[in-house]
Amino acid sequence: MPTPSMEDYIEQIYNLIEEKGYARVSDIAEALSVHPSSVTKMVQKLDKDEYLVYEKYRGLVLTAKGKKIGKRLVYRHELLEQLLRVIGVKEENIYQDVEGIEHHLSWDAIDRIGDLVQFFEEDASRIEALKVIQQKNEEE
Repeated sequence: MPTPSMEDYIEQIYNLIEEKGYARVSDIAEALSVHPSSVTKMVQKLDKDEYLVYEKYRGLVLTAKGKKIGKRLVYRHELLEQLLRVIGVKEENIYQDVEGIEHHLSWDAIDRIGDLVQFFEEDASRIEALKVIQQKNEEE
């Protein structure tokens, strides 16, 4: 099982490959705001753990295992952003909040959050009822 730090790298590599078709050490470093040397060390570890294949000076590709986890990590991140939007968290707080909580939830909790988001989105009156409660609580 990857560590939270490994997850951040896998998620970012997955996103870069989806967006650009490739992920270079420099792109990963820029996206994660870390030094390229840190990326190289982590990429070597991810290669050793078979999440990707890395060839020095040639780039990297995710293995089937890496792609599967990358896709799931992106889903988790997007789902948590979706939940925070549905419950009315201010847009400027969402990304940082998700980064703060995503590694601390079990996949069971993620599945239940998916159910909750679906529950709200299937009936707009549920979101409106929540907004009424939030407004009442803010007034108190």
